[in-house]
Amino acid sequence: MALHLVNWNVNGIRSIIKKDFAKDIAALNPDVLCLQEHKATVADVKKVLEAFPEYKSFVNDSKARKGYSGTAIITKEEPLSVTYDMGVEEHDQEGRVVTAEYENFILVTVYTPNSGEGLKRLEYRQTWDDAFRDYVSWLNKRKPVIICGDLNVAHQPIDLARPKQNYNKSAGYTQQEIDSFTALLNAGFVDTFRHMHPEEIKYSYWNYLFNARANNTGWRIDYFLVSERLMPKVKEALIYNELMGSDHCPVAVKLEL
Repeated sequence: MALHLVNWNVNGIRSIIKKDFAKDIAALNPDVLCLQEHKATVADVKKVLEAFPEYKSFVNDSKARKGYSGTAIITKEEPLSVTYDMGVEEHDQEGRVVTAEYENFILVTVYTPNSGEGLKRLEYRQTWDDAFRDYVSWLNKRKPVIICGDLNVAHQPIDLARPKQNYNKSAGYTQQEIDSFTALLNAGFVDTFRHMHPEEIKYSYWNYLFNARANNTGWRIDYFLVSERLMPKVKEALIYNELMGSDHCPVAVKLEL
C-alpha cells in the first residue's frame, strides 16, 4: 500500500485558504495532510475543511489563547483512534499535538513551542522537549511512529542559511534545542529527509522579513521523523518549496507499507 503523507505549517488557515491552498492540496492529493499553526477554533477549521469532502478532520485548538497555535490531521482513511495533547496539563493548553492510530503505525503531528524572542521561552521549551520525547517513546513501544510537524529547530549547520550568525542567539538554533533533537533521534527515530538527502540544502521556512524567501535565507525546521524500524518502508522524503501561501512550505514522505 502506497501512502503519501504531507505536513504544512499554514500560518493561519483562514488566510491560506484565500490563496492557492485548495488547488495545491488537490494537486498533491495526500492520503493524510497534517497542519500546524492554523490559528483558529476547531469549528472554524472544520468549516474551512468542508472544501475537502473526501477527508475526515481531527482538530486541536489552543485553550490558552484564541487564534494561536493549533494542529490538525486530515485523512482519507478513518483512523482506529485519535487523541489530543499529551496528557500533561502544563503542555496541553495550546493545541499542539494530535495523534492518530492506524493499523500499521501511529501518526503524531506536533507544533513545538518556539523559544521566543530573546530566548525567553527556552527553559519551557526544554521541559516540552523532554515531555514530548517521553510521549512518542511510549507510543513507539506499541507501534511504529511517524512524527511530523514544525519542530522549531534546525538540527545541523546545513539546515539553515546562516548557522554562525544564529548559533545560540536565535530561537531554533541553540545548543539546548539541538541536543534535544539529537536526544529524540537517539530515542529511536530517523530524520527522513536528511537520511535520504544527506548533503542537500533545502529549507522549509523563511522569515517574512528581509526578502528571505526570494533570497532563500531559510531554515529546515519542518520534519517527518519515523521509527527506525519503519525507515525501510520510506521511499521518498520531499520538501515542496515551490508551494507558497505561508512562511513555511509543505514537507512530505511517501511510504510503501
